[in-house]
Amino acid sequence: MARRGAAALALALALLAVVLAGVGAQGAALQVPDYYVQETWSREPYYARREPKPEPFSPPLPAGTRDGEREPRLPEPRPPKKATKLKKAPKRDKLAPETPPPGKNSNRKGMRTKSSEKAANDDHSVPVARDDVRESCPPLGLETLKITDFQLHASTSKRYGLGAHRGRLNIQAGINENDFYDGAWCAGRKDLRQWIEVDARRLTKFTGVITQGRNSLWLSDWVTSFKVMVSNDSHTWVTVKNGSGDMIFEGNSEKEIPVLNELPVPMVARYIRVNPQSWFDNGSICMRLEILGCPLPDPNNYYHRRNEMTTTDDLDFKHHSHKEMRQLMKAVNEMCPNITRIYNIGKSHQGLKLYAVEITDHPGEHEVGEPEFHYIAGAHGNEVLGRELTLLLMQFLCQEYLAGNARIVRLVEETRIHILPSLNPDGYEKAYEGGSELGGWSLGRWTHDGIDINNNFPDLNTLLWEAEDRQNIPRKVPNHYIAIPEWFLSENATVAVETRAVIAWMEKIPFVLGGNLQGGELVVAYPYDMVRSLWKTQEPSPTPDDHVFRWLAYSYASTHRLMTDARRRVCHTEDFQKEDGTVNGASWHTVAGSLNDFSYLHTNCFELSIYVGCDKFPHESELPEEWENNRESLIVFMEQVHRGIKGVVRDSHGRGIPNVIISVEGINHDIRTASDGDYWRLLNPGEYVVTAKAEGFASSTKNCMVGYDMGATQCDFTLSKTNLARIREIMEKFGKQPISLPARRLKLRGRKRRQRG
Repeated sequence: MARRGAAALALALALLAVVLAGVGAQGAALQVPDYYVQETWSREPYYARREPKPEPFSPPLPAGTRDGEREPRLPEPRPPKKATKLKKAPKRDKLAPETPPPGKNSNRKGMRTKSSEKAANDDHSVPVARDDVRESCPPLGLETLKITDFQLHASTSKRYGLGAHRGRLNIQAGINENDFYDGAWCAGRKDLRQWIEVDARRLTKFTGVITQGRNSLWLSDWVTSFKVMVSNDSHTWVTVKNGSGDMIFEGNSEKEIPVLNELPVPMVARYIRVNPQSWFDNGSICMRLEILGCPLPDPNNYYHRRNEMTTTDDLDFKHHSHKEMRQLMKAVNEMCPNITRIYNIGKSHQGLKLYAVEITDHPGEHEVGEPEFHYIAGAHGNEVLGRELTLLLMQFLCQEYLAGNARIVRLVEETRIHILPSLNPDGYEKAYEGGSELGGWSLGRWTHDGIDINNNFPDLNTLLWEAEDRQNIPRKVPNHYIAIPEWFLSENATVAVETRAVIAWMEKIPFVLGGNLQGGELVVAYPYDMVRSLWKTQEPSPTPDDHVFRWLAYSYASTHRLMTDARRRVCHTEDFQKEDGTVNGASWHTVAGSLNDFSYLHTNCFELSIYVGCDKFPHESELPEEWENNRESLIVFMEQVHRGIKGVVRDSHGRGIPNVIISVEGINHDIRTASDGDYWRLLNPGEYVVTAKAEGFASSTKNCMVGYDMGATQCDFTLSKTNLARIREIMEKFGKQPISLPARRLKLRGRKRRQRG
């Protein structure tokens, strides 16, 4: 009997071991690489494992190309790869050195140690993921708002505006720092029991924490050290260990530069909590943070699979250095040589070329009657999303044109499209070196010589408005084509070489419509960007074409996946839903010398600023989703160049007349014809009285109807020379000067008097 009892006990223990192993399989799923990879990367076709196939976007190498100069190919769907490892900020001295708490063993770089791994493995309530090769996971999405406010919790908070929902990396405070929009989570008390917590809503392999202090113009608040804890149920918590004691991570030494701390051993759990241990002497417990983590597979959770963003476009979703950008543009050009051309508009302060790609059916030439459009990105070097979107767009247009997409074929053949992906490559290289999450809010924003290109254009608004107040219009200052002041053109003026290059570019090409892509918000801003009242910083300042600009802005915002979504959370402090994701620039914040205002007042181009995402520099893994958010909007906005009226102004011999002024009754802003006499005037649907006038020609007026269907209304003019102009032309032809008619009459009268006398 004793022998039977012992056998039964052994069998029971064996069965129990099997059951426990099955229960632990979910937490230790990371140890089965194939299972983890299959679920994580099968969410999007871009990352899906597929059988190798011939690469459709792979131009042959030109003769003489060396291996080290091999041009990149537009990618085929790739096998899963590990996320780009985030770079760490350099270690800085603290502003106020503090005595470390007992048992502190700070490790900013998060290097794995045997003792810390062993200590972390001692507690079995939270599985520890062990990898032979260390893997860096992407951000969970606090900065990009993928993590909702309901997933953020804290022990206490000073007030609502400093609640856990404000503890997001790089979140910006309002100027007044009011009760609703402040720049961090701040604990309501100063003690060691305060914490901020993130609910990932599924088992996640946590690998690191990035922290900042409070964004504030007036206060200095940041955490200098903290603990990290994880949990599966939010009740039982396991502290990350370092040897036999709790690990103390080194925090921030100032409030803006992000600091990355990698966990010594990745931890698998649903919840992660940051517990501040020390903070700046004269400040409070305030933090902004991002969590690095890889969600674990959950085949039974239909909710997560249903809400995953996917893309079917086979594009190169990665961040490109300046050299990689140039190589990608060359690859597109070699794949679509009949519709693309690469050129540069100048060089940056550091000598990097400002490359642009032209996409049209006859690249390299302006076709009469075909409007010119441009996208500019990267004026602020750290606003990287716009740069990558333009690179994705040029790939997409090439692929779809070759595939015979009727919409894209029509757009390419009827439009001359110019794409300038990186206006400030010097600034981008700085931001790129810092990395996606560790560059902060401003690293790389300015040019190498410290100039903000976006505000570096001549202030033509003041010249116009002062002339209008003196009622000098149009005698001294016209309402369009306002000349650039002489001081701005001097070599000693504080003008970036990149700014001068863009001005020359826009004066050379008759652009009709353009968008400059920026980041850090989700809104489309239209001119004027400068307030008219000197004593105000925010004031609606509409242009005479305000109704057209509103339509152009709404055409982008309404087709974006998030801009007009009333349920979405505001990026930082501004809620733009009252105008459906659009805003007059001056009513947001005044800017003197903006590209938008300069384009409108100095050229024919209607320019808008398009802010494409809350995160200026999203992680590489976010690019497919951001492309899906913006793809339709990018195309729809280009199509708006074909709204309004267009035509050619000719003389009686059929030759095009340049610089003819095209005026629309009721709109105090004119445009001019290009060198071939062709013009385009953006207008909303309606009936308009249009006048063409030029020096030496009799003016002509027509009624032009603009419909709702896509396609500009043809409205041509033929101008006849005035009698005086014809006489001058005849006299000049025979080498004589034209006779002054009034002087001739006086001479005849004098002769008659003498004859009578």
